[in-house]
Amino acid sequence: MRYSVIHKEQTREKLLESSGVMAKEQGFSTIGVDGLMKAIGLSGGAFYSHFSSKDELFGAIVERELSNSLRRLSAEGDQDRLKLKRCLKQYLSMAHVENPQKGCALPALGAEIARADQAVRLNAEGWLCQLQQAWAHTLGSESLAWATLSQCIGALVVARMMSTVQIQQQVLDASHDLLVRQIDAQEVGE
Repeated sequence: MRYSVIHKEQTREKLLESSGVMAKEQGFSTIGVDGLMKAIGLSGGAFYSHFSSKDELFGAIVERELSNSLRRLSAEGDQDRLKLKRCLKQYLSMAHVENPQKGCALPALGAEIARADQAVRLNAEGWLCQLQQAWAHTLGSESLAWATLSQCIGALVVARMMSTVQIQQQVLDASHDLLVRQIDAQEVGE
């Protein structure tokens, strides 16, 4: 039975959404095609009518997740320092630590992106550079924007590695406080 183009697009979107959530929770490489398809109620064989390979799906997940992150974190260029500080508070939160499936893909998938093929890495680089440029515009500093981005991602990775909630919170608070001090110092220095 042939499905309509709309049905195929809806199924592809469900697969991307579900696979993105699963990848951020479990890691992408640990999930097989059958598991990805079972999550949306289809057989593994149906996968290949949407993607030619699991690597192609991973590239699409990275594209989707990082475009969503850019939209949430950059406020499309209409960012001021106060908004950026609120954004940092949300990013460096226990809710983000405890719910990787709802948050930024980079802390969960960064190592897998680094091992992906050149096309995926270039795509991720493009999205990250756009975010860095938005933050650099807000902060007035290219290097502070890179440092802020790196500190946020790293803090989430370290916090998720810890098993004690108090230590997780210490990691988040220390990173947040450091970044806010740097942002405030940059503003005073202008």
